[in-house]
Amino acid sequence: MFLARFLHIVGFTIWVGGMFFAYMSLRPIAASRLEPEMRLRLWEGVLEKFFFWVWISVAAILFSGIYMMAQIGRPPAYVSLMFVIGIIMMAIFAHVFFAPFKRLRNAVAENDWQKGSAALSQIRTLVGINLILGFVTIAAGSLGRIMG
Repeated sequence: MFLARFLHIVGFTIWVGGMFFAYMSLRPIAASRLEPEMRLRLWEGVLEKFFFWVWISVAAILFSGIYMMAQIGRPPAYVSLMFVIGIIMMAIFAHVFFAPFKRLRNAVAENDWQKGSAALSQIRTLVGINLILGFVTIAAGSLGRIMG
């Protein structure tokens, strides 16, 4: 159980922390200081590296979460809530990876900055949603036992 909990915490720390950094720090600076060509090339590279780690994090979170739920039997409501939100977040991430990120990569390869900007805008919106869901999940996990 210790190893599962550790992997779970590391997984969501990497994923949610990375989204927070990208959304709250990197995005505003890149938008204000870089021309579209450089900004889109930067985001394509950053997201490629980050998404590698998100896939690993998603696997760690999913498998450790299922393992821990199996160990405790019938999970309390806050654990079920975390599980449901986590699955939604994973589905959103998979969509981002296979749809708008793919469009961003293609646009950058074709030097089509208008299509790239549209793809990046969709990624930004979905990452914002996932970031909020991530905070809700962290709140449920950290406050769930306290609140009953």
